[in-house]
Amino acid sequence: MARARIIAALLVFQGAIPASDPVSRLNQRLDAGQATLEFDAKRGYLQSLLGELDIPLSSQLLVFSKTSAQFRWINPRNPRAIYFNDDTYVGWVPGAPLLEISTAVPGGTAAFYTLRQRRSTRPRLLRDHGSCLQCHESRRTLGVPGHLTRSVYPAPDGLPHFRHGTVDTDHKTAISERWGGWFVTGQIPLAHRGNAIGPEDSFAEFAAGLLGRPHERFIMPAKYPTPHSDVVAHLVLAHQTRVHNAIAKAGHEAQAAMAYQAEMATLFGEPSASLLASVKRRIERPAELLVRDLLLAGEARLKGPIEGDSGFAEEFQAGGSRDSSGRSLRDLDLKSHLFRHSCSYLIRSPAFEALPERVRRYVERRIKEVLDGTDDSGQFGHLDVSERASLRAMLKSQHRW
Repeated sequence: MARARIIAALLVFQGAIPASDPVSRLNQRLDAGQATLEFDAKRGYLQSLLGELDIPLSSQLLVFSKTSAQFRWINPRNPRAIYFNDDTYVGWVPGAPLLEISTAVPGGTAAFYTLRQRRSTRPRLLRDHGSCLQCHESRRTLGVPGHLTRSVYPAPDGLPHFRHGTVDTDHKTAISERWGGWFVTGQIPLAHRGNAIGPEDSFAEFAAGLLGRPHERFIMPAKYPTPHSDVVAHLVLAHQTRVHNAIAKAGHEAQAAMAYQAEMATLFGEPSASLLASVKRRIERPAELLVRDLLLAGEARLKGPIEGDSGFAEEFQAGGSRDSSGRSLRDLDLKSHLFRHSCSYLIRSPAFEALPERVRRYVERRIKEVLDGTDDSGQFGHLDVSERASLRAMLKSQHRW
């Protein structure tokens, strides 16, 4: 019986059994008649879906590189739009047959769905069981089903010049290497690779961020729900996808390690000291990487000030709980750093909260050591004494800290 429970838990984690995530819950509401999706001739189910998933239009980002399953419809004049909140991502290409949705499963890896863009009396989001993983399960996603954002060198048709390589971007990536193949709006006083296309012989200029042009030179903004591809949303997306993947990796390795230990106990009895040590290492290595990502170790400096133009920054900051001093982990800095406080808001997310207890306890213990000044790893020198004190006070609002 115990073995059956272990196998069932792993199947849920790996996607063989539908898990409880925001998209599966929407499907349940649709089936029960508690929600509806409205179709319009211009954008299909897009805006109705965003409303049901509580995803703000201000999060819109426009990517024109042909790096999606629907690449046939994508080019600099018809970019793919990405919308997201704290757990779910929606991709829409004008004229394409599908909406693409991915979401962070609580305590687990990413789940992928599609919604057909044609009018139906019973629209339903279909769970993908493998095709999306051709791109979304690799070393780029830490080896688990996850999310990725890439910076490429796009040709005039949006096809990347792959011989120049690509960059998997996160909060540690230098701004000068970000956003190749994306449009970026707002104010950012730093060279980057966005808003640019070029032939292969312009590679040096491209890499230096010298080919950028206003996105209105390429597209008709009225085609999209908003005219923006907000730089602040770009910065948050790069951080969030990295941490979602780190949470997934830590959960995946812990589930697999504990299942292996239980199986060995069933077959051979009391586990040996060497097996227990192996399981411990397998759990703690990715959990330690998660600690670093949650505390923004290695974050690239911004050298701002940076300003968005869609209202995303204001909506994002308004969504967080605040401590008695009015502080929130969602407070933005946008001068030298993305966040005012060096701890990710995703530490309070369902994805993190649903991690195996052994992983959560390890992460929380290690963060406490860092903030108390007893950590000797040398990985957290970016946290000065006052910042550690602020984070200790802010995290005390969670009963486990």
